Formats: sequence, structure tokens, C-alpha cells
Amino acid sequence: MTETPFPVYVGYDRREDIAYHVCVHSLKKRASIDLDIHPLVQDELRAKGLYTRDIDPLAATDFTYTRFFVPYLAGYKGWALFCDCDFLWLGDIAELVALTDDRYAVMCVHHDHRPTERYKMDGRKQTLYPRKNWSSLILYNCGHPANAALTPDLANRETGKYLHRFAWLEDDLIGAVPETWNWLEGWNEKPADGPPNVVHYTRGGPWFEDWQDVDYGDLWTREEQDVLAAAR
Repeated sequence: MTETPFPVYVGYDRREDIAYHVCVHSLKKRASIDLDIHPLVQDELRAKGLYTRDIDPLAATDFTYTRFFVPYLAGYKGWALFCDCDFLWLGDIAELVALTDDRYAVMCVHHDHRPTERYKMDGRKQTLYPRKNWSSLILYNCGHPANAALTPDLANRETGKYLHRFAWLEDDLIGAVPETWNWLEGWNEKPADGPPNVVHYTRGGPWFEDWQDVDYGDLWTREEQDVLAAAR
């Protein structure tokens, strides 16, 4: 599986450009395998005629729905990873890839996430729904027969409720990975043995003025400094 670069698709939103670059930097920095990283840019998918959904005022980010194009973009072959851009990778993605199990069509952390705050990030309303944040990190078994149903037409047509709950799949095709690979800042308890493998700033991260005091924010800021220094 790792003889060729492993495909990774990262959600992109122009409002969180620095978060995207820090996510990718932290991912590549700790990876012991070659990666083929793609930003999921909604405008680019629209320009190609792939993404045709109307603007959804309830969509929290530009990649709310683009994540469901990954199996198609990967040619319905092999495994691929999707993750939100508000991730800080502190572990080696190779260890996550090693957990892939061909019995499953997708694998993710099975969160029981019930946030109490009314707003997140830059004032966007917090919403509650079953399987919240399951789709923020998805290992797609792109070649699994069940994922053949996840066509661009389906991804453009179906509701957020349907897609984010993986409703095109039977429940026994949704495999689980440990919480440490999508650790929700402000919700999950801090591990006793050190930082998690992935910190997910689902409420908001240090790139927002009102979200400076967050767990592992100092580690995110160090990564940001590296990104900015490399850009000079």
C-alpha cells in the first residue's frame, strides 16, 4: 500500500488558509511514508464541472461537501485519507495507514460529540447531529464496492445529513480507528501519556483571534512559525 505515495485530501477554505498550510506542514514533517497531498478547493471542482451544489448557508466550510468526492477523485482505487484543515498532526500518518482493513468501506473515529457551546470558529453556529465529526477524518477504501455508490451526482444531490452519517453504507462497513487520530480539542480528555497523534481544533484554533487559549496551541503556533519562515 505504501510503495507509491499515499493519497491525502485536505479540506481547503480560504478563510482558514494558514490552518491548511500548518496542517499539511505538520503532516509531512512527521510522515515516514511518501504522501500525495491534494487540497480540496471547491472553486476548482466547480470550474471542472464536478461540484454543482448550490451555496448552502448552513455549510460551516467550503469543504463541507467536497470531502465526499474523494473516492471519485482517487479513481475508485486503493485507500485515501481525507481530513479537515484545522488539524495539527503530531503523529506519523504511517501508523494510521497501517490500521486500514479491507473489510471496511470507510474508517474513522466513532465520536460521541455533543458540544455545549453555541458558536465556533469565527462566529459560525454550532450544530448537533448524530455521528458529529465522524467525517472530519475519513480513511476511504476507494475501491470497496459499496463506495461505487458515492458518485459526484450523489455527492451533489444528497443532504448533509445523509452524507455526514455515511448513509450510503451499511453500518458494519464503517470501521473504527482510535480517538488519538482525531482528538477533539475542548471535548476529549487530554491523554495521560502525551499529546494525541492528531489535534482537531473543531471549535476554533489559534489562527482565530478569540481562540488563542486552546490545548496544544503552543505546538500549533510553533508549526505556524515554521510555515511562515519557509515562505520568506
